[in-house]
Amino acid sequence: MKASLITILLLVISNVFMTIAWYGHLRLQSSGISKNWPLFVVILFSWGIALVEYMFMIPANRMGFQGNGGPFSLFQLKIIQEVISLTVFTILAMFFFSGEKLHWNHIAAFICLVAAVTFTFLPNK
Repeated sequence: MKASLITILLLVISNVFMTIAWYGHLRLQSSGISKNWPLFVVILFSWGIALVEYMFMIPANRMGFQGNGGPFSLFQLKIIQEVISLTVFTILAMFFFSGEKLHWNHIAAFICLVAAVTFTFLPNK
């Protein structure tokens, strides 16, 4: 149970950095901070943030993977990560991108992803 919780916590932290690396530059641009940055500077900036993301993602996957004594199969890890990614993205988008709204179809898609996690934990028969 401890490895499961640590894995999930590391995945959450990783996905916060991932979301900032992938979409944070858009917020910086809309606020005028990076409006005149050349694309290569934006890419390097995002890579720097992504490096921090990897510092949490790699240990999470190593610790969580059954092949290393962890509690999750490879497919379970990936699907859990996707749900965490969408959750973190949704929360950050709602707070940092004021023009973005959560609609019924986004919620329906999220429910489908949660169902996917449930299916991955069903017994294989």
